[in-house]
Amino acid sequence: MSYRTADSLRSVTLDDVRGARKMLSGVARVTALEGSRYLSRLVGAPVHLKCENLQRTGSFKLRGAYVRIAGLLPEERAAGVVAASAGNHAQGVALASSLLGVHATVFMPQGAPLPKVSATRDYGAEVRLHGQVVDETLAAAEEYAARTGAVFIHPFDHPDVIAGQGTVGLEILEQCPEARTIVVGMGGGGLAAGIAVAVKALRPDVRIIGVQAEGAACYPPSLAAGHPVSLRNPATMADGIRVGRPGVVPFGIVGELVDEVRTVSEDELSAALLLCLERAKLVVEPAGASPVAALLASPETFEGPVVAVLSGGNVDPVLMQRVLRHGMAAQGRYLAVRLRLTDRPGALATLLGVLSAADANVLDVSHVRTDPRLGLTEAEVELHLETKGPAHCAELGRALRDAGYTVIA
Repeated sequence: MSYRTADSLRSVTLDDVRGARKMLSGVARVTALEGSRYLSRLVGAPVHLKCENLQRTGSFKLRGAYVRIAGLLPEERAAGVVAASAGNHAQGVALASSLLGVHATVFMPQGAPLPKVSATRDYGAEVRLHGQVVDETLAAAEEYAARTGAVFIHPFDHPDVIAGQGTVGLEILEQCPEARTIVVGMGGGGLAAGIAVAVKALRPDVRIIGVQAEGAACYPPSLAAGHPVSLRNPATMADGIRVGRPGVVPFGIVGELVDEVRTVSEDELSAALLLCLERAKLVVEPAGASPVAALLASPETFEGPVVAVLSGGNVDPVLMQRVLRHGMAAQGRYLAVRLRLTDRPGALATLLGVLSAADANVLDVSHVRTDPRLGLTEAEVELHLETKGPAHCAELGRALRDAGYTVIA
Protein backbone atom coordinates (compact mmCIF):
# COMPACT_ATOMS: atom_id res chain seq x y z
CA MET A 1 0.00 0.00 0.00
CA SER A 2 1.13 3.57 -0.63
CA TYR A 3 0.24 6.13 2.02
CA ARG A 4 0.51 8.96 -0.50
CA THR A 5 -2.51 11.13 -1.20
CA ALA A 6 -2.85 14.55 -2.75
CA ASP A 7 -3.21 15.94 0.77
CA SER A 8 0.01 14.27 1.92
CA LEU A 9 1.99 16.13 -0.76
CA ARG A 10 0.76 19.64 0.01
CA SER A 11 3.16 22.18 1.46
CA VAL A 12 3.29 23.23 5.12
CA THR A 13 2.78 26.86 6.14
CA LEU A 14 3.13 28.96 9.28
CA ASP A 15 -0.66 28.97 9.57
CA ASP A 16 -0.58 25.16 9.64
CA VAL A 17 1.89 25.23 12.51
CA ARG A 18 -0.14 27.82 14.41
CA GLY A 19 -3.26 25.71 13.90
CA ALA A 20 -1.39 22.67 15.20
CA ARG A 21 -0.39 24.60 18.28
CA LYS A 22 -4.02 25.37 19.11
CA MET A 23 -4.85 21.71 18.62
CA LEU A 24 -2.04 20.66 20.98
CA SER A 25 -3.04 23.05 23.77
CA GLY A 26 -3.47 20.98 26.91
CA VAL A 27 -2.05 17.91 25.18
CA ALA A 28 1.66 18.53 24.58
CA ARG A 29 3.80 20.25 27.18
CA VAL A 30 5.61 23.49 26.50
CA THR A 31 8.99 22.00 27.33
CA ALA A 32 11.67 23.89 29.21
CA LEU A 33 14.56 25.79 27.67
CA GLU A 34 17.60 25.28 29.89
CA GLY A 35 20.88 27.16 29.66
CA SER A 36 24.16 25.23 29.54
CA ARG A 37 27.13 27.04 31.04
CA TYR A 38 29.56 24.35 29.88
CA LEU A 39 28.46 24.50 26.24
CA SER A 40 28.21 28.30 26.39
CA ARG A 41 31.86 28.51 27.45
CA LEU A 42 32.81 26.08 24.71
CA VAL A 43 30.93 27.94 21.96
CA GLY A 44 31.75 31.40 23.28
CA ALA A 45 28.07 32.41 23.23
CA PRO A 46 24.89 31.46 25.11
CA VAL A 47 23.72 27.89 24.44
CA HIS A 48 20.25 26.70 25.47
CA LEU A 49 18.82 23.18 25.48
CA LYS A 50 15.22 22.70 24.32
CA CYS A 51 14.17 19.74 26.46
CA GLU A 52 11.82 17.68 24.31
CA ASN A 53 13.22 14.66 26.15
CA LEU A 54 10.88 15.83 28.95
CA GLN A 55 7.84 15.88 26.64
CA ARG A 56 4.98 13.45 27.30
CA THR A 57 6.03 9.99 26.03
CA GLY A 58 9.65 11.20 26.20
CA SER A 59 9.95 12.83 22.78
CA PHE A 60 8.54 15.38 20.34
CA LYS A 61 6.74 12.63 18.40
CA LEU A 62 3.48 13.13 20.32
CA ARG A 63 3.06 16.54 18.69
CA GLY A 64 2.92 15.33 15.10
CA ALA A 65 1.06 12.11 15.86
CA TYR A 66 -1.71 13.92 17.71
CA VAL A 67 -2.20 16.56 15.00
CA ARG A 68 -2.30 13.89 12.29
CA ILE A 69 -4.83 11.67 14.08
CA ALA A 70 -6.96 14.58 15.28
CA GLY A 71 -7.32 15.68 11.66
CA LEU A 72 -8.83 12.39 10.48
CA LEU A 73 -12.43 12.22 9.30
CA PRO A 74 -14.93 10.42 11.57
CA GLU A 75 -15.02 7.37 9.30
CA GLU A 76 -11.21 7.24 9.27
CA ARG A 77 -11.08 7.36 13.06
CA ALA A 78 -13.61 4.55 13.21
CA ALA A 79 -11.32 2.38 11.08
CA GLY A 80 -8.45 2.89 13.52
CA VAL A 81 -4.82 3.78 12.87
CA VAL A 82 -1.67 1.76 12.39
CA ALA A 83 1.99 2.72 12.74
CA ALA A 84 5.42 1.12 12.60
CA SER A 85 8.18 2.19 14.94
CA ALA A 86 11.00 0.97 17.15
CA GLY A 87 10.12 3.39 19.93
CA ASN A 88 9.33 7.10 20.02
CA HIS A 89 6.78 7.29 17.20
CA ALA A 90 5.10 4.17 18.58
CA GLN A 91 4.58 5.81 21.95
CA GLY A 92 3.43 9.10 20.41
CA VAL A 93 0.82 7.35 18.26
CA ALA A 94 -0.30 5.19 21.20
CA LEU A 95 -0.92 8.12 23.53
CA ALA A 96 -2.45 10.37 20.86
CA SER A 97 -4.86 7.62 19.83
CA SER A 98 -5.81 6.95 23.43
CA LEU A 99 -6.54 10.63 24.06
CA LEU A 100 -8.68 10.83 20.91
CA GLY A 101 -10.51 7.55 21.45
CA VAL A 102 -9.05 5.88 18.35
CA HIS A 103 -7.90 2.25 18.25
CA ALA A 104 -4.19 2.03 17.44
CA THR A 105 -2.20 -0.95 16.23
CA VAL A 106 1.56 -0.48 16.39
CA PHE A 107 4.02 -2.81 14.71
CA MET A 108 7.43 -2.97 16.37
CA PRO A 109 10.54 -5.03 15.51
CA GLN A 110 10.92 -8.27 17.43
CA GLY A 111 14.13 -6.97 18.95
CA ALA A 112 12.64 -3.67 20.16
CA PRO A 113 13.74 -2.82 23.73
CA LEU A 114 11.26 -4.18 26.25
CA PRO A 115 10.79 -0.82 28.06
CA LYS A 116 9.62 0.77 24.77
CA VAL A 117 7.28 -2.12 24.00
CA SER A 118 5.81 -1.97 27.51
CA ALA A 119 5.38 1.81 27.37
CA THR A 120 3.58 1.61 24.01
CA ARG A 121 1.15 -0.94 25.42
CA ASP A 122 0.69 1.10 28.59
CA TYR A 123 -0.33 4.10 26.48
CA GLY A 124 -3.15 1.99 25.07
CA ALA A 125 -1.98 0.60 21.72
CA GLU A 126 -2.17 -2.97 20.51
CA VAL A 127 1.45 -3.96 19.88
CA ARG A 128 2.42 -6.54 17.25
CA LEU A 129 6.03 -7.64 17.04
CA HIS A 130 7.13 -8.34 13.47
CA GLY A 131 10.42 -8.44 11.60
CA GLN A 132 13.99 -7.90 12.66
CA VAL A 133 14.46 -4.42 11.18
CA VAL A 134 12.18 -1.40 10.85
CA ASP A 135 11.79 -1.86 7.07
CA GLU A 136 10.17 -5.26 7.66
CA THR A 137 8.00 -3.80 10.39
CA LEU A 138 6.96 -0.95 8.11
CA ALA A 139 5.97 -3.38 5.36
CA ALA A 140 3.84 -5.33 7.83
CA ALA A 141 2.09 -2.16 8.99
CA GLU A 142 1.32 -1.07 5.42
CA GLU A 143 -0.03 -4.53 4.59
CA TYR A 144 -2.24 -4.35 7.67
CA ALA A 145 -3.52 -0.91 6.60
CA ALA A 146 -4.36 -2.21 3.11
CA ARG A 147 -6.15 -5.26 4.52
CA THR A 148 -8.14 -3.58 7.31
CA GLY A 149 -8.65 0.00 6.12
CA ALA A 150 -6.80 1.41 9.12
CA VAL A 151 -5.07 4.75 8.45
CA PHE A 152 -1.30 4.50 8.29
CA ILE A 153 0.35 7.20 10.43
CA HIS A 154 3.76 7.95 8.98
CA PRO A 155 6.42 9.15 11.44
CA PHE A 156 7.57 12.12 9.37
CA ASP A 157 6.28 12.18 5.78
CA HIS A 158 2.97 14.04 6.10
CA PRO A 159 2.16 17.77 6.35
CA ASP A 160 0.07 17.36 9.53
CA VAL A 161 2.92 15.57 11.26
CA ILE A 162 5.39 18.24 10.16
CA ALA A 163 3.04 21.02 11.33
CA GLY A 164 2.80 19.37 14.74
CA GLN A 165 6.57 19.12 15.05
CA GLY A 166 6.85 22.75 13.96
CA THR A 167 5.27 23.87 17.22
CA VAL A 168 8.69 23.26 18.78
CA GLY A 169 9.98 26.13 16.63
CA LEU A 170 7.26 28.52 17.82
CA GLU A 171 8.13 27.75 21.43
CA ILE A 172 11.84 28.31 20.82
CA LEU A 173 11.27 31.78 19.37
CA GLU A 174 9.08 32.74 22.33
CA GLN A 175 11.50 31.33 24.91
CA CYS A 176 14.65 32.65 23.23
CA PRO A 177 13.69 35.52 20.88
CA GLU A 178 17.36 36.47 20.47
CA ALA A 179 18.31 33.04 19.06
CA ARG A 180 20.65 33.11 16.07
CA THR A 181 21.11 29.37 15.46
CA ILE A 182 18.88 26.34 16.04
CA VAL A 183 20.47 22.89 15.90
CA VAL A 184 18.22 19.85 15.49
CA GLY A 185 18.73 16.13 14.91
CA MET A 186 17.47 14.66 11.64
CA GLY A 187 16.31 11.22 10.58
CA GLY A 188 13.53 11.44 8.03
CA GLY A 189 13.47 15.21 8.50
CA GLY A 190 10.02 15.88 9.98
CA LEU A 191 11.19 17.79 13.06
CA ALA A 192 13.78 19.88 11.21
CA ALA A 193 11.26 20.68 8.45
CA GLY A 194 8.58 21.73 10.92
CA ILE A 195 10.92 23.93 12.93
CA ALA A 196 12.27 25.49 9.73
CA VAL A 197 8.76 26.35 8.47
CA ALA A 198 7.85 28.12 11.72
CA VAL A 199 11.16 29.85 12.37
CA LYS A 200 12.01 31.01 8.86
CA ALA A 201 8.55 32.54 8.42
CA LEU A 202 9.01 34.65 11.54
CA ARG A 203 12.79 35.03 11.73
CA PRO A 204 14.43 34.34 8.36
CA ASP A 205 17.78 35.44 9.81
CA VAL A 206 17.93 32.47 12.21
CA ARG A 207 20.24 29.74 10.97
CA ILE A 208 18.83 26.18 11.04
CA ILE A 209 21.38 23.36 11.19
CA GLY A 210 20.34 19.71 10.90
CA VAL A 211 22.48 16.93 12.35
CA GLN A 212 22.66 13.30 11.20
CA ALA A 213 24.66 10.30 12.36
CA GLU A 214 27.51 9.51 9.96
CA GLY A 215 26.30 5.96 9.41
CA ALA A 216 22.73 7.00 8.61
CA ALA A 217 23.19 10.32 6.82
CA CYS A 218 20.64 10.11 4.03
CA TYR A 219 20.25 13.87 3.55
CA PRO A 220 23.71 14.91 2.25
CA PRO A 221 23.61 12.58 -0.80
CA SER A 222 19.92 13.32 -1.34
CA LEU A 223 20.44 17.08 -1.30
CA ALA A 224 23.39 16.68 -3.67
CA ALA A 225 21.25 14.60 -6.03
CA GLY A 226 18.24 16.91 -5.79
CA HIS A 227 15.88 14.11 -4.77
CA PRO A 228 15.56 11.55 -1.93
CA VAL A 229 18.23 8.86 -2.14
CA SER A 230 18.10 5.57 -0.24
CA LEU A 231 20.99 4.34 1.88
CA ARG A 232 21.66 0.64 1.57
CA ASN A 233 22.41 -0.18 5.22
CA PRO A 234 22.01 2.76 7.62
CA ALA A 235 23.81 1.94 10.85
CA THR A 236 24.07 3.94 14.08
CA MET A 237 23.38 3.53 17.77
CA ALA A 238 21.00 6.51 17.42
CA ASP A 239 17.92 4.53 16.42
CA GLY A 240 15.74 7.64 16.55
CA ILE A 241 17.53 9.05 13.48
CA ARG A 242 18.45 5.76 11.78
CA VAL A 243 16.46 6.40 8.62
CA GLY A 244 17.58 5.22 5.19
CA ARG A 245 15.66 7.69 3.01
CA PRO A 246 14.32 11.22 3.52
CA GLY A 247 10.58 11.76 3.43
CA VAL A 248 9.34 13.40 0.24
CA VAL A 249 7.48 16.20 2.04
CA PRO A 250 10.21 17.09 4.55
CA PHE A 251 12.90 16.78 1.88
CA GLY A 252 11.40 19.63 -0.10
CA ILE A 253 11.20 21.83 2.99
CA VAL A 254 14.67 20.96 4.24
CA GLY A 255 16.18 21.67 0.84
CA GLU A 256 14.58 25.11 0.79
CA LEU A 257 14.76 26.25 4.41
CA VAL A 258 17.44 24.34 6.35
CA ASP A 259 20.77 26.13 6.03
CA GLU A 260 23.13 23.21 6.59
CA VAL A 261 23.20 19.50 7.39
CA ARG A 262 26.14 18.15 9.39
CA THR A 263 27.12 14.65 10.46
CA VAL A 264 28.51 13.36 13.76
CA SER A 265 30.38 10.17 14.66
CA GLU A 266 29.39 7.46 17.13
CA ASP A 267 32.12 8.67 19.49
CA GLU A 268 30.71 12.20 19.35
CA LEU A 269 27.18 10.91 20.03
CA SER A 270 28.43 8.96 23.04
CA ALA A 271 30.31 11.94 24.42
CA ALA A 272 27.22 14.14 23.96
CA LEU A 273 24.95 11.72 25.81
CA LEU A 274 27.47 11.56 28.66
CA LEU A 275 27.71 15.35 28.80
CA CYS A 276 23.92 15.75 28.96
CA LEU A 277 23.78 13.29 31.84
CA GLU A 278 26.72 14.66 33.82
CA ARG A 279 26.53 18.39 33.14
CA ALA A 280 22.84 19.05 32.46
CA LYS A 281 21.43 16.18 34.59
CA LEU A 282 19.24 15.19 31.64
CA VAL A 283 18.65 11.67 30.32
CA VAL A 284 18.83 11.95 26.52
CA GLU A 285 18.93 9.18 23.93
CA PRO A 286 21.73 9.17 21.31
CA ALA A 287 19.47 10.65 18.61
CA GLY A 288 18.29 13.35 21.00
CA ALA A 289 21.87 14.25 21.87
CA SER A 290 22.99 14.65 18.24
CA PRO A 291 22.77 18.49 18.28
CA VAL A 292 25.03 18.54 21.35
CA ALA A 293 27.41 16.19 19.53
CA ALA A 294 27.64 18.73 16.70
CA LEU A 295 28.39 21.51 19.17
CA LEU A 296 31.15 19.45 20.79
CA ALA A 297 32.63 18.55 17.39
CA SER A 298 33.16 22.13 16.19
CA PRO A 299 31.99 24.69 18.77
CA GLU A 300 33.69 27.60 17.05
CA THR A 301 31.45 27.33 13.97
CA PHE A 302 28.16 28.21 15.68
CA GLU A 303 26.83 31.75 15.99
CA GLY A 304 25.08 32.36 19.30
CA PRO A 305 22.76 32.42 21.01
CA VAL A 306 22.32 28.75 20.06
CA VAL A 307 19.35 26.50 20.81
CA ALA A 308 20.03 22.75 20.65
CA VAL A 309 16.89 20.61 20.52
CA LEU A 310 17.11 17.52 22.75
CA SER A 311 14.50 15.62 20.79
CA GLY A 312 14.06 12.51 22.95
CA GLY A 313 14.97 10.70 26.14
CA ASN A 314 13.72 7.15 25.55
CA VAL A 315 16.96 5.24 25.90
CA ASP A 316 17.06 1.53 26.71
CA PRO A 317 18.93 1.00 30.03
CA VAL A 318 21.15 -1.68 28.44
CA LEU A 319 22.07 0.68 25.59
CA MET A 320 22.60 3.49 28.10
CA GLN A 321 25.18 1.40 29.93
CA ARG A 322 27.02 0.59 26.72
CA VAL A 323 26.88 4.14 25.42
CA LEU A 324 28.09 5.66 28.69
CA ARG A 325 31.06 3.33 28.69
CA HIS A 326 31.70 4.17 25.02
CA GLY A 327 31.42 7.88 25.81
CA MET A 328 33.86 7.58 28.69
CA ALA A 329 36.30 5.76 26.41
CA ALA A 330 35.94 8.47 23.76
CA GLN A 331 36.88 11.07 26.38
CA GLY A 332 39.82 9.01 27.63
CA ARG A 333 38.05 8.26 30.92
CA TYR A 334 37.70 4.53 30.40
CA LEU A 335 40.51 2.17 29.47
CA ALA A 336 40.51 -1.55 28.67
CA VAL A 337 43.91 -3.25 28.70
CA ARG A 338 45.03 -6.86 28.29
CA LEU A 339 48.40 -8.13 29.43
CA ARG A 340 50.26 -11.28 30.42
CA LEU A 341 52.06 -11.94 33.67
CA THR A 342 53.86 -14.79 35.40
CA ASP A 343 51.38 -17.16 37.03
CA ARG A 344 52.58 -17.19 40.60
CA PRO A 345 51.00 -16.39 43.99
CA GLY A 346 50.59 -12.65 44.49
CA ALA A 347 51.14 -11.70 40.84
CA LEU A 348 47.63 -10.30 40.38
CA ALA A 349 47.84 -8.41 43.69
CA THR A 350 51.13 -6.87 42.59
CA LEU A 351 49.58 -5.73 39.30
CA LEU A 352 46.60 -4.18 41.09
CA GLY A 353 49.02 -2.42 43.40
CA VAL A 354 50.71 -0.76 40.41
CA LEU A 355 47.34 0.45 39.16
CA SER A 356 46.31 1.67 42.60
CA ALA A 357 49.54 3.64 42.94
CA ALA A 358 48.75 5.26 39.58
CA ASP A 359 45.30 6.22 40.90
CA ALA A 360 43.28 4.10 38.46
CA ASN A 361 39.86 2.81 39.49
CA VAL A 362 39.53 -0.88 38.56
CA LEU A 363 36.00 -1.62 37.33
CA ASP A 364 36.43 -5.22 36.23
CA VAL A 365 39.12 -7.91 36.14
CA SER A 366 39.20 -11.06 34.01
CA HIS A 367 41.97 -13.51 35.00
CA VAL A 368 42.63 -16.45 32.62
CA ARG A 369 45.11 -19.15 33.68
CA THR A 370 44.22 -22.04 31.36
CA ASP A 371 44.28 -21.30 27.64
CA PRO A 372 46.15 -22.99 24.73
CA ARG A 373 47.65 -19.60 23.86
CA LEU A 374 49.36 -19.30 27.24
CA GLY A 375 52.63 -20.81 28.36
CA LEU A 376 52.79 -23.15 31.31
CA THR A 377 53.73 -20.36 33.74
CA GLU A 378 51.68 -17.55 32.15
CA ALA A 379 48.34 -15.96 32.97
CA GLU A 380 46.40 -13.38 31.01
CA VAL A 381 44.58 -10.50 32.63
CA GLU A 382 42.04 -8.12 31.07
CA LEU A 383 41.28 -4.99 33.06
CA HIS A 384 38.61 -2.34 32.65
CA LEU A 385 39.70 0.90 34.29
CA GLU A 386 38.10 4.25 35.02
CA THR A 387 40.61 7.01 34.33
CA LYS A 388 40.83 10.79 34.48
CA GLY A 389 41.43 11.51 30.81
CA PRO A 390 43.91 10.91 27.97
CA ALA A 391 46.92 12.10 29.99
CA HIS A 392 46.06 9.71 32.80
CA CYS A 393 45.70 6.84 30.30
CA ALA A 394 49.20 7.56 29.01
CA GLU A 395 50.50 7.71 32.58
CA LEU A 396 49.00 4.29 33.31
CA GLY A 397 50.68 2.83 30.22
CA ARG A 398 54.04 4.15 31.38
CA ALA A 399 53.50 2.80 34.90
CA LEU A 400 52.74 -0.68 33.56
CA ARG A 401 55.76 -0.68 31.26
CA ASP A 402 58.05 0.60 34.02
CA ALA A 403 56.82 -2.26 36.23
CA GLY A 404 57.85 -4.75 33.54
CA TYR A 405 54.45 -5.58 32.08
CA THR A 406 53.82 -5.96 28.33
CA VAL A 407 50.42 -4.63 27.28
CA ILE A 408 48.89 -6.82 24.55
CA ALA A 409 45.88 -4.61 23.78
